Amino acid sequence: MGKSTPQRYLGAVIALGAIWGLSEAALGMGLRTCAAAVSGSVMTGVALFFMAAGWAVSKKLAGVGLMVLVAVLFKMSDALLLSLPLDHGAIGNPIFAFVVEAAAFVALLSVVKERLSQKPPGQAIFGGLSAVLAANLFPLVRYATGVPACVVPGTGVPLSLHYIHVAALTSMVMVPLGMWAGSKIAVLEAGLMGRSAWARMRPLLAPAALLLGLALLAALRLA
Repeated sequence: MGKSTPQRYLGAVIALGAIWGLSEAALGMGLRTCAAAVSGSVMTGVALFFMAAGWAVSKKLAGVGLMVLVAVLFKMSDALLLSLPLDHGAIGNPIFAFVVEAAAFVALLSVVKERLSQKPPGQAIFGGLSAVLAANLFPLVRYATGVPACVVPGTGVPLSLHYIHVAALTSMVMVPLGMWAGSKIAVLEAGLMGRSAWARMRPLLAPAALLLGLALLAALRLA
Protein backbone atom coordinates (compact mmCIF):
# COMPACT_ATOMS: atom_id res chain seq x y z
CA MET A 1 0.00 0.00 0.00
CA GLY A 2 1.36 3.38 -0.99
CA LYS A 3 1.88 6.06 1.58
CA SER A 4 0.24 9.45 1.42
CA THR A 5 -0.32 12.23 3.89
CA PRO A 6 -3.75 13.74 4.56
CA GLN A 7 -2.50 17.11 3.28
CA ARG A 8 -1.59 15.51 -0.02
CA TYR A 9 -4.89 13.79 -0.79
CA LEU A 10 -7.36 15.98 1.12
CA GLY A 11 -8.11 18.43 -1.70
CA ALA A 12 -8.49 15.75 -4.37
CA VAL A 13 -10.71 13.56 -2.20
CA ILE A 14 -12.98 16.46 -1.21
CA ALA A 15 -13.17 17.59 -4.85
CA LEU A 16 -14.18 14.06 -5.87
CA GLY A 17 -16.73 13.96 -3.05
CA ALA A 18 -18.19 17.27 -4.21
CA ILE A 19 -18.52 15.98 -7.77
CA TRP A 20 -20.15 12.82 -6.42
CA GLY A 21 -22.62 14.91 -4.41
CA LEU A 22 -23.47 16.98 -7.47
CA SER A 23 -23.90 13.88 -9.63
CA GLU A 24 -26.29 12.40 -7.06
CA ALA A 25 -28.32 15.60 -7.12
CA ALA A 26 -28.37 15.64 -10.93
CA LEU A 27 -29.29 11.95 -11.26
CA GLY A 28 -31.94 12.34 -8.59
CA MET A 29 -33.34 15.56 -10.02
CA GLY A 30 -37.04 15.68 -9.34
CA LEU A 31 -37.06 12.52 -7.22
CA ARG A 32 -38.92 13.31 -4.02
CA THR A 33 -40.13 9.81 -3.18
CA CYS A 34 -38.84 6.49 -4.52
CA ALA A 35 -36.03 5.95 -6.95
CA ALA A 36 -37.33 5.61 -10.50
CA ALA A 37 -36.93 2.02 -11.70
CA VAL A 38 -33.21 1.32 -12.17
CA SER A 39 -31.98 4.79 -11.12
CA GLY A 40 -30.96 3.63 -7.63
CA SER A 41 -28.97 0.74 -9.05
CA VAL A 42 -27.21 3.06 -11.50
CA MET A 43 -26.43 5.44 -8.62
CA THR A 44 -24.77 2.52 -6.81
CA GLY A 45 -22.32 2.22 -9.70
CA VAL A 46 -21.72 5.97 -9.64
CA ALA A 47 -21.07 5.91 -5.89
CA LEU A 48 -18.58 3.04 -6.23
CA PHE A 49 -16.83 4.89 -9.07
CA PHE A 50 -16.09 7.82 -6.77
CA MET A 51 -15.11 5.57 -3.86
CA ALA A 52 -12.69 3.70 -6.12
CA ALA A 53 -11.23 6.98 -7.37
CA GLY A 54 -10.88 8.29 -3.80
CA TRP A 55 -9.17 5.07 -2.75
CA ALA A 56 -6.77 5.21 -5.71
CA VAL A 57 -5.85 8.81 -4.85
CA SER A 58 -5.45 8.41 -1.09
CA LYS A 59 -4.69 4.70 -0.54
CA LYS A 60 -6.50 5.25 2.77
CA LEU A 61 -9.82 3.94 4.03
CA ALA A 62 -10.14 7.36 5.66
CA GLY A 63 -10.22 8.84 2.17
CA VAL A 64 -13.33 6.80 1.36
CA GLY A 65 -14.92 7.83 4.66
CA LEU A 66 -14.22 11.48 3.96
CA MET A 67 -15.88 11.24 0.56
CA VAL A 68 -18.99 9.76 2.17
CA LEU A 69 -19.11 12.65 4.65
CA VAL A 70 -18.89 15.15 1.79
CA ALA A 71 -21.65 13.34 -0.13
CA VAL A 72 -23.83 13.32 3.01
CA LEU A 73 -23.21 17.06 3.45
CA PHE A 74 -24.39 17.64 -0.12
CA LYS A 75 -27.50 15.50 0.44
CA MET A 76 -28.32 17.42 3.62
CA SER A 77 -27.83 20.70 1.75
CA ASP A 78 -30.12 19.36 -0.97
CA ALA A 79 -32.77 18.72 1.69
CA LEU A 80 -32.54 22.35 2.74
CA LEU A 81 -32.85 23.56 -0.84
CA LEU A 82 -35.83 21.27 -1.48
CA SER A 83 -37.45 22.16 1.88
CA LEU A 84 -37.49 18.49 2.89
CA PRO A 85 -36.86 17.10 6.38
CA LEU A 86 -33.76 14.97 6.86
CA ASP A 87 -35.89 11.91 7.65
CA HIS A 88 -37.71 12.18 4.31
CA GLY A 89 -37.32 9.08 2.14
CA ALA A 90 -35.68 11.07 -0.65
CA ILE A 91 -32.98 12.25 1.78
CA GLY A 92 -32.51 9.74 4.58
CA ASN A 93 -32.67 6.66 2.34
CA PRO A 94 -29.98 7.86 -0.11
CA ILE A 95 -27.76 8.77 2.85
CA PHE A 96 -28.22 5.23 4.17
CA ALA A 97 -27.32 3.97 0.67
CA PHE A 98 -24.05 5.96 0.80
CA VAL A 99 -23.22 4.34 4.13
CA VAL A 100 -23.93 0.75 3.08
CA GLU A 101 -22.11 1.22 -0.23
CA ALA A 102 -19.07 2.51 1.62
CA ALA A 103 -19.38 -0.28 4.20
CA ALA A 104 -19.47 -2.90 1.42
CA PHE A 105 -16.52 -1.30 -0.37
CA VAL A 106 -14.40 -1.04 2.79
CA ALA A 107 -15.35 -4.50 4.10
CA LEU A 108 -14.42 -6.25 0.86
CA LEU A 109 -11.27 -4.19 0.44
CA SER A 110 -10.21 -5.19 3.95
CA VAL A 111 -10.81 -8.86 3.16
CA VAL A 112 -9.02 -9.02 -0.18
CA LYS A 113 -6.23 -6.70 1.00
CA GLU A 114 -5.92 -5.25 -2.53
CA ARG A 115 -5.01 -8.59 -4.14
CA LEU A 116 -8.30 -8.76 -6.00
CA SER A 117 -8.27 -5.10 -7.00
CA GLN A 118 -4.79 -4.75 -8.51
CA LYS A 119 -5.80 -5.47 -12.13
CA PRO A 120 -8.89 -4.36 -14.12
CA PRO A 121 -10.51 -7.85 -14.16
CA GLY A 122 -10.06 -8.10 -10.39
CA GLN A 123 -11.36 -4.55 -9.98
CA ALA A 124 -14.44 -5.48 -12.01
CA ILE A 125 -15.13 -8.50 -9.79
CA PHE A 126 -14.54 -6.35 -6.72
CA GLY A 127 -17.00 -3.75 -8.01
CA GLY A 128 -19.67 -6.33 -8.73
CA LEU A 129 -19.31 -7.95 -5.31
CA SER A 130 -19.45 -4.55 -3.58
CA ALA A 131 -22.67 -3.70 -5.42
CA VAL A 132 -24.26 -7.07 -4.59
CA LEU A 133 -23.39 -6.71 -0.91
CA ALA A 134 -24.68 -3.12 -0.78
CA ALA A 135 -27.91 -4.07 -2.58
CA ASN A 136 -28.59 -6.82 -0.06
CA LEU A 137 -27.92 -4.51 2.87
CA PHE A 138 -30.07 -1.65 1.62
CA PRO A 139 -33.49 -3.13 2.58
CA LEU A 140 -32.38 -2.66 6.20
CA VAL A 141 -32.95 1.06 5.62
CA ARG A 142 -36.39 0.87 7.25
CA TYR A 143 -34.70 0.20 10.60
CA ALA A 144 -32.35 3.16 10.19
CA THR A 145 -34.70 5.82 8.82
CA GLY A 146 -38.17 4.42 9.41
CA VAL A 147 -38.87 4.63 5.66
CA PRO A 148 -39.03 1.26 3.85
CA ALA A 149 -37.02 0.66 0.70
CA CYS A 150 -38.88 1.31 -2.53
CA VAL A 151 -40.42 -1.85 -4.01
CA VAL A 152 -41.45 -3.05 -7.45
CA PRO A 153 -45.09 -1.94 -7.93
CA GLY A 154 -47.51 -4.70 -7.03
CA THR A 155 -44.89 -6.73 -5.18
CA GLY A 156 -42.93 -6.59 -1.94
CA VAL A 157 -39.58 -6.94 -3.69
CA PRO A 158 -37.21 -4.03 -2.99
CA LEU A 159 -35.94 -2.28 -6.13
CA SER A 160 -32.36 -2.77 -4.92
CA LEU A 161 -32.83 -6.56 -5.13
CA HIS A 162 -34.96 -6.58 -8.28
CA TYR A 163 -32.30 -4.63 -10.16
CA ILE A 164 -29.30 -6.11 -8.37
CA HIS A 165 -27.90 -7.31 -11.70
CA VAL A 166 -27.93 -3.72 -13.00
CA ALA A 167 -26.05 -2.48 -9.94
CA ALA A 168 -23.51 -5.31 -10.27
CA LEU A 169 -22.91 -4.89 -14.01
CA THR A 170 -22.72 -1.10 -13.74
CA SER A 171 -20.25 -1.35 -10.86
CA MET A 172 -18.13 -3.89 -12.74
CA VAL A 173 -17.51 -1.13 -15.27
CA MET A 174 -17.44 1.86 -12.94
CA VAL A 175 -15.00 0.58 -10.31
CA PRO A 176 -12.15 -0.09 -12.79
CA LEU A 177 -12.84 3.32 -14.34
CA GLY A 178 -12.72 4.91 -10.88
CA MET A 179 -9.43 3.20 -10.05
CA TRP A 180 -7.99 4.40 -13.37
CA ALA A 181 -9.24 7.98 -12.88
CA GLY A 182 -7.92 8.11 -9.32
CA SER A 183 -4.50 6.84 -10.37
CA LYS A 184 -4.31 9.50 -13.09
CA ILE A 185 -5.22 12.20 -10.56
CA ALA A 186 -2.51 10.91 -8.20
CA VAL A 187 0.09 10.99 -10.98
CA LEU A 188 -0.95 14.51 -11.97
CA GLU A 189 -0.73 15.70 -8.38
CA ALA A 190 2.70 14.08 -7.93
CA GLY A 191 3.90 15.92 -11.04
CA LEU A 192 2.76 19.24 -9.57
CA MET A 193 4.35 18.66 -6.18
CA GLY A 194 7.61 20.40 -7.09
CA ARG A 195 5.94 23.58 -8.29
CA SER A 196 5.92 26.38 -5.75
CA ALA A 197 2.70 27.87 -7.14
CA TRP A 198 0.91 24.54 -6.60
CA ALA A 199 2.36 24.25 -3.08
CA ARG A 200 0.84 27.63 -2.23
CA MET A 201 -2.52 26.85 -3.79
CA ARG A 202 -2.97 23.28 -2.55
CA PRO A 203 -4.25 24.20 0.95
CA LEU A 204 -7.01 26.19 -0.75
CA LEU A 205 -8.16 23.35 -2.99
CA ALA A 206 -10.29 21.51 -0.41
CA PRO A 207 -12.35 24.50 0.81
CA ALA A 208 -12.59 25.90 -2.73
CA ALA A 209 -13.90 22.58 -4.09
CA LEU A 210 -16.42 22.31 -1.27
CA LEU A 211 -17.72 25.87 -1.64
CA LEU A 212 -17.85 25.69 -5.42
CA GLY A 213 -19.72 22.40 -5.29
CA LEU A 214 -22.29 23.73 -2.83
CA ALA A 215 -22.73 26.86 -4.95
CA LEU A 216 -23.32 24.72 -8.06
CA LEU A 217 -25.82 22.59 -6.13
CA ALA A 218 -27.72 25.70 -5.10
CA ALA A 219 -27.71 26.96 -8.69
CA LEU A 220 -28.94 23.56 -9.90
CA ARG A 221 -31.86 23.49 -7.48
CA LEU A 222 -32.81 27.16 -7.58
CA ALA A 223 -32.56 27.63 -11.34
